Amino acid sequence: MIEIEYCGRCDYRPMWEKQQRYFNNLIEQVRNKEEYPSEHLLIVEHNPVYTLGKHGKEENLLADEARLRNAGAECIRIERGGDITFHGPGQLVLYPIISLAEYSLGVKDYVNLLEETIIQFLAEYNIKGERVEGATGVWLDKGTPRERKICAIGVKCSHFVTMHGLALNVNTDLNYFSLINPCGFQDKGVTSMEKELGQNIDFEGAAIRVADILCNLLNKQACRHR
Repeated sequence: MIEIEYCGRCDYRPMWEKQQRYFNNLIEQVRNKEEYPSEHLLIVEHNPVYTLGKHGKEENLLADEARLRNAGAECIRIERGGDITFHGPGQLVLYPIISLAEYSLGVKDYVNLLEETIIQFLAEYNIKGERVEGATGVWLDKGTPRERKICAIGVKCSHFVTMHGLALNVNTDLNYFSLINPCGFQDKGVTSMEKELGQNIDFEGAAIRVADILCNLLNKQACRHR
């Protein structure tokens, strides 16, 4: 059973530590071949923070520490894949801590599934989300000069157990992205649902719906909301 936890708005570090606890516990359960491993889906809205993936380039952070402090943010290097991204208010973040073996998924299949979750969700708002080859995440206006990212994805996987996940810009203040080369790209834009639709989006409703779509794609009917 996947336990879905709505964690509200919080700082990044405590949620990172919570992920690590669940992740390490699930790895141990998988190693011990427990019949019903403890899987979790954490849904959160972070206070402003920049995270830099393990192979990310520091030069993609365009601000010094003083400027970050003025923005009320910090930059943390973490163990996921991908480069640098922003998390903050109005952005919907999902952290699935699951065993891919339970779903017969490889890592690439799993990333595709996360992308598909957001593509299906955006379609309900008549927003056409797409994949771009060589650029993980969900994009709008693929292959045009206006190509822009609406959802970033970065995961860590060990023993086919996952942590980290996806970040969808729902009502996000996009000005924060001006302090970085988002995901390492210097020539691509960033957008949000609010910007595309010209109105504020029901954040709580979006969180519930995205979680439901993800569970359905995993064919996991036994999801428990908490």
